[in-house]
Amino acid sequence: MVTALSPTFFDRDPVAVARELLGGTLVHVLPGGERLSGRIVETEAYDCPRDPACTAGRFHAARSAEMAVSAGRWLFWSTHGHPLLQVSCRPEGIAASVLIRALEPLEGKGQMLTHRPVTRERDLTNGPAKLVYALGIRPAEVTGTVVDSAALHLFAPALALPDDEVEITARVGIKEGRNLPWRFVVRGSAWVSPGVPSMDLAEMNLGMGGS
Repeated sequence: MVTALSPTFFDRDPVAVARELLGGTLVHVLPGGERLSGRIVETEAYDCPRDPACTAGRFHAARSAEMAVSAGRWLFWSTHGHPLLQVSCRPEGIAASVLIRALEPLEGKGQMLTHRPVTRERDLTNGPAKLVYALGIRPAEVTGTVVDSAALHLFAPALALPDDEVEITARVGIKEGRNLPWRFVVRGSAWVSPGVPSMDLAEMNLGMGGS
């Protein structure tokens, strides 16, 4: 029997976690028992001990403190009033997390469309706030709960995605640390978010000593 990922899976480098979550499944079980799920096609890592996006002020002190809980807890950022789903990484006291940026819907697509009516189906869950709304996730009910709770949990992919099926880019909307290759995308997926990386590949290579 396949079991949900436990908090111990997340007690390590969030960059490795973000890469390994690609192709996995996020599941939200509604109060009535209906399952809404999606395949993870885009993630981003944040690792405040070595991340200029944190140390240069992208995350104010209160937000960093929220991230510094024990590994494997559900957390949310709020951007322009919209909730973004993340899971904490590393031991308690260290601010680190993985942001789930996009899903390919699997179970309960009809119910998702009632939560988030869209004209183009690919717009249903192709963004971090979109997937929260589509899956009917309520931050007040989830924040701080363990990642393998009955209501909201994750499964690893049956087989890890090979490198040639994964695209690695800079993160979206970052000024400081914009050259860090900490965004992971399932190559060719129609469900990836339309967000533009903060730095293109050529700039990233130059910034990291490439030719």
